[in-house]
Amino acid sequence: MTNDLYKVLQDNYDRLRKSEKKVADFVMQTRSSVVQMRIVDLAAAAEVSEPTVLRFCRALGFDGFQDFKLTLAQNVATNNSYQQFRLDSRDSVEQFKEKIFDSTVGNLVRVKNDLDADNLERAIQVLAETQRVDCYGFGASAPICSDAQHKFFRLNMSATAYSDPHLQTMAAVTLQEGDVVIAISQTGRTRDLLHTTQLALQAGATVIALCPSHTPLAELAQIPLFIDLDGDKELGTLMSSRITQMVVIDVLAVGVTMKLGAETMAHLKTIKRSLRGLRTPLKRK
Repeated sequence: MTNDLYKVLQDNYDRLRKSEKKVADFVMQTRSSVVQMRIVDLAAAAEVSEPTVLRFCRALGFDGFQDFKLTLAQNVATNNSYQQFRLDSRDSVEQFKEKIFDSTVGNLVRVKNDLDADNLERAIQVLAETQRVDCYGFGASAPICSDAQHKFFRLNMSATAYSDPHLQTMAAVTLQEGDVVIAISQTGRTRDLLHTTQLALQAGATVIALCPSHTPLAELAQIPLFIDLDGDKELGTLMSSRITQMVVIDVLAVGVTMKLGAETMAHLKTIKRSLRGLRTPLKRK
């Protein structure tokens, strides 16, 4: 059984009975305390029976309560302290603030650990060698494309973000070998994005995809960078997905900057100096 108990809970949550979900919710919110509990204590705290706790453990694939507690203790010990929480309409501002921050940090750590180092290196290399970068995305991914355009434009590259399917299609057919497309999707299944990605590939461009694994977009892209969060796409997950995508773009931009070397660093300093006139001076105390 994996030590990532959070993932086990998320994968199995919808299959649990209503009473078993009460145990799951309690465990996800008070993991450290559960490590010290007896089965009778957990049953009382979750307001269920002891047999329900046993069924809950076995539904997750554990032999019993002690086996479940051992994995939980290992999970806590490895400092996987930032986890996804389910928002509740009864939550106070303080409670949902904690949940959103904790789940976002947890998702960032998870994606950081799961990113394929070889694919990341390949993506940085092709970006460092290209002169044209097109960024494709729809909906919540569109602002991430704009952010990517800004990052790569600063590196003296021709970078453009497209969130309109017609413009994407026209842009894709004008691509050439050596050009790069960054396709961004929270689902990896958007039909228009799959269509323009196929056109980009036919034109000879290299496609980097920021998307979940085992999706049509991941299978199309030559260089997939997987962002695997929760499959149920709750509000907290959608927010985390957007932030995680932006961090991956930052990693790519920094990697390209380092590849391009001193000349690009000097160019960035020139840009920074040019922007000073747009800011009001600091007031000294």
